[in-house]
Amino acid sequence: MKKRYWIPLAGFIALWAWNSSLLATLPENASTKLLSHRGVHQTYPREGLTNETCTAARIFEPEHTLIENTAASTKAAFDAGADIVEIDIHPTTDGHFVVFHDWTVDCRTEGEGVTRTHNLAYLQSLDLGYGYTADGGQTYPLRGLDHKPMPELKAFLSGFPDKKFLINFKSNADDEGQKFLQFIAQNPQFQDSIIGVYGGRAPTNEVLAAMPKWTGYTKPQVKSCLIEYLAYGWTGIVPAPCQNRIVAVPANYAWLLWGWPNRFQQRLSDVGSKIIMLGPMSLDDPGSAGIDQLDQLKMIPKDFDGYIWTNRIEVIGPRLKG
Repeated sequence: MKKRYWIPLAGFIALWAWNSSLLATLPENASTKLLSHRGVHQTYPREGLTNETCTAARIFEPEHTLIENTAASTKAAFDAGADIVEIDIHPTTDGHFVVFHDWTVDCRTEGEGVTRTHNLAYLQSLDLGYGYTADGGQTYPLRGLDHKPMPELKAFLSGFPDKKFLINFKSNADDEGQKFLQFIAQNPQFQDSIIGVYGGRAPTNEVLAAMPKWTGYTKPQVKSCLIEYLAYGWTGIVPAPCQNRIVAVPANYAWLLWGWPNRFQQRLSDVGSKIIMLGPMSLDDPGSAGIDQLDQLKMIPKDFDGYIWTNRIEVIGPRLKG
């Protein structure tokens, strides 16, 4: 081979070796953990979803009567093999937090208005299964099935003293982080129950700055992390938005990441970060697709060191933990 070809070939080999997953060392104590989104809950088709879609009005035919973000659905998730359960929280007007998904109560309950503009008594009077229908409103099979009350956060966490949770802030309000930090200051027993927080930028960043043992993420931060890593991750440099945070990676785009999976995992571990593997997503998907079908398990790398996000822990958990 002529000399002029050796330099580019050597450069290519060096670049391959530097980013080769095959030559990477897995992080010490690598473990795959199952993260159950909302607990065991009613699922729905994702086609055509927007941020305004009332998902309770388009559920699949129910296979069970469990409602997301309740103690019963959370217990079922842990029983099915979840290591962590993700829950959504809102402050109330009288100084509490409730565990509930939606920004308003109109979709899932018989109530009206923005969730955070109500007091605890009103929110706990609502039927959490009121709005669920699988046939366009002809029947409402989950109404009146004793899903009350909407969980109050302190009581909810007290019911799972040895379990782990990821907290989702539903708003970007400046005061929500302060309120949550006050809640933790008043209830320090919950510090070890929470692995991290995510969602609204203002509360997420404020809480993570005050609680260095926790980790978390925001969508803008993850987007910046992945874009910057795609641009120059081949150098081995991990961008600042990827450091000391959770990095959410859609399974169908993971192959684009330099050194995926082992080298990428090693680099993130070295900068104090963890990976959440989401399910296959489209670029305009407003939600969080999960690894929800058994045939998607092949997308999980061997010896994956991170969290597997699933909306169907009752399906995925027994297969991975069984």
